[in-house]
Amino acid sequence: MARSPLWDNPDFVADCRSEMPKIDIMEKWGVSSGLVVDVRRDQRVRLDEARTREDKLSAGEESEITDGPDGKHFKFIRHRPITLDDARAWIRSSGDDPALYNISIRAIAYGHDSTSNRMTAWPKTGIALAQVAPLEQLYRVAAEVPLGRVQDQDDDRATVIVVSDWQIGKTGRRGGTPELLARLEDSRRKVRKELEARRPNRILVLDGGDGIEGFESGGDPAFTNDLSLPDQIDAYTTELFKFIRLADGYADTEVGAVPSNHAAWRRSKQNLGVPADDFGLLAHRQVAKVAEAAGMDVAWHFPEPYDESLCVDFAGTAIGLVHGNQFAPGKAIDWWQGQTFGDQAATRADVLVTAHYHSFGAGVAGQNPFSKRERMWLGAPTLDSGSDWYRNIKGRDSLPGTMIFDVTAEGFDLSSLDIL
Repeated sequence: MARSPLWDNPDFVADCRSEMPKIDIMEKWGVSSGLVVDVRRDQRVRLDEARTREDKLSAGEESEITDGPDGKHFKFIRHRPITLDDARAWIRSSGDDPALYNISIRAIAYGHDSTSNRMTAWPKTGIALAQVAPLEQLYRVAAEVPLGRVQDQDDDRATVIVVSDWQIGKTGRRGGTPELLARLEDSRRKVRKELEARRPNRILVLDGGDGIEGFESGGDPAFTNDLSLPDQIDAYTTELFKFIRLADGYADTEVGAVPSNHAAWRRSKQNLGVPADDFGLLAHRQVAKVAEAAGMDVAWHFPEPYDESLCVDFAGTAIGLVHGNQFAPGKAIDWWQGQTFGDQAATRADVLVTAHYHSFGAGVAGQNPFSKRERMWLGAPTLDSGSDWYRNIKGRDSLPGTMIFDVTAEGFDLSSLDIL
């Protein structure tokens, strides 16, 4: 990406170094938030490095930066008074963002007129980190080198990857957004390893919904969520793009998405608009634009505006998808049977994939009169931070995971089914 000429414009740099609000700089110069943030960070680091070089140590003073398993830890002891600005400057001088650290300053008395001041800083975690970590820093994916398309493919094998119920922004006993992002990165690592082994000639990414937690799904999200709704959507679109870009690096890729309860446009329990008015589907439309701009030839499949389910003809196998809030636990096959009587989207499906219940499930649903194959229902697990309310009521829980399976010329390949 070309460097903006404003980096070398002294008037623009002066505005960035001033106390002028970021939004005013953006409007004055017609630039993005990211450019203002980058220039301000660069200028502060330069000033802080100069200040740090001038800070000569006296006897009994100390400067220490250690790199632990959870990140850098800072300890500075000075005989002069230490301010929070000093602490932030020392952190920035090492190339780190002080907003991502807890800071403590305390004075130590050694006798008459003899004191020292100690500053310590350690990384924020969990909700504290998610509240301050700008997503624009976490998601600079444009600079990453795209994967080269794998040449050695199995012409008889196509792979389905199911992502569902991430509920980004939710907190639980498995943590919050930072911990979820780590699980998603680990999931992509496992998916990459599987794709290298399976060598499919086509890939279908199915999103079962509930990619964001939202604020209208019950409970007390104003206190238990660690991201605002805009940041949830921002994180969701970015994580989706990473999965789809990964898949597109191995084979021609298609994507299927359906509406869901957490991502629905709603006020409390009342849905607003039609099923297509869904923040999850909006996220996919945005990802589709980014993918097209990046030169990725990816096809998206959505339900009709008034429908909540979808059927994709993929590599000769009809695969249905629905979130799962349409039926009670254990009733997926009953719901599917009713859909066939009403000639709905899932009528022709050989495989029905559902989400919503955060645990893996499977069942045989008779023979498909269209394909003469055995119908199979598959319930997808989740990677979210845990459903503590359900665990407290029912006492049951399930481990996080990502479902993957293959289809061949014979249809669904049961032996390929795995939870990563």
